[in-house]
Amino acid sequence: FQIRYAGAADSSIQFIFYQPIIHQWRETDFFPCSASCGGGYQLTSAECFDLRSNRVVGDQYCHYYPENIKPKPKLQECNLDPCPASDGYKQIMPYDLYHPLPRWESTPWTACSSSCGGGIQSRSISCVEEDIQGHISPVEEWKCMYTPKMPVVQPCNIFDCPKWLAQEWSPCTVTCGQGLRYRVVLCLDHRGMHTGGCSPKTKPHIKEECIVSTPCYKPKEKLPVEAKLPWYKQAQEMEEATAVSEEPSFIPEAWSTCSVTCGVGSQVRLVKCQVLLSFSQSVADLPIDECEGPKPVSQRACYSGPCSGEATEYTPEGPEFLYGSLQEFDELYDWEYEGFTECSESCGGGVQEAVVTCLNKQTRETADETLCVTSRRPPQLLKACSLDPCPPR
Repeated sequence: FQIRYAGAADSSIQFIFYQPIIHQWRETDFFPCSASCGGGYQLTSAECFDLRSNRVVGDQYCHYYPENIKPKPKLQECNLDPCPASDGYKQIMPYDLYHPLPRWESTPWTACSSSCGGGIQSRSISCVEEDIQGHISPVEEWKCMYTPKMPVVQPCNIFDCPKWLAQEWSPCTVTCGQGLRYRVVLCLDHRGMHTGGCSPKTKPHIKEECIVSTPCYKPKEKLPVEAKLPWYKQAQEMEEATAVSEEPSFIPEAWSTCSVTCGVGSQVRLVKCQVLLSFSQSVADLPIDECEGPKPVSQRACYSGPCSGEATEYTPEGPEFLYGSLQEFDELYDWEYEGFTECSESCGGGVQEAVVTCLNKQTRETADETLCVTSRRPPQLLKACSLDPCPPR
């Protein structure tokens, strides 16, 4: 086309072009008659036709154009001549609202081939027709070809199968040497819910041996148990490791290393109130007042061998000599406890540590620690504090 334009300078012209329809529905010929004699029926269908290549293509190409309306199937009677072996011919009932077209019918889906992890279920499909009295009977499949055939196989139970989930290992049941540790193993489904169905053959083990690097041994007592100075009390007997039970009980942890490398020092340890939760096989901490009975000591003196200048071996007279020299040693400066530090916790049970200072005995003033004898420094002293339970979160 040709345009001669003489409009205003700010005018515009819009050209709209429509793509020609190249795919169109085409009605098929009638299918074969349903009966060779005595009266039957035959149907037509529709197919999508490419106008350029003159060939049949997939139905989806004809859905692109709203102008394309798929023709409905047609039905006509055929082969009305009576059959030779009969006295008359078969009466043909016209198809109308009261006599529906043949249709696909399916059986229920079979059970899934797998309970999880993806399976398959199937069903059978058949073409049936219904007469005026409502009786349904199977017919040849071509009579139902005017509608798509329903799928006969589908996937099912595509969610993941239950899997074992192992929790973290518990602490070793001993504080030295070889012991055992435990963990909880759960069977969880694809929603994370505790369930069954996991294979016992693949279940992770719930118990294994463990070794604590601290060796188990009884230290040699180089000083008598009955010491003349209060901080020389020796409590070095090995304590049996207390296993957590289903009753609340005091469970002491391992002793710390000695506070000094020679002479007399101190050791501390944490003592917890714990209980074993049988249903989950896990250990829970409780407030200290939940446990009954005497609480194990949380600090003790320790002896790390002689310091330079001291006797390397002690004879029966050795301790008397050592203690006599300590008692006769009346220097101007000596160690004393002076109050406690602030509590380590504001609630739920904490610890306060005694403050040790070097004092001038005459003036009662604090002096430099180097003026006091290191071997006579009292051990670390701890006490519980803020025992009230914490408020709920």
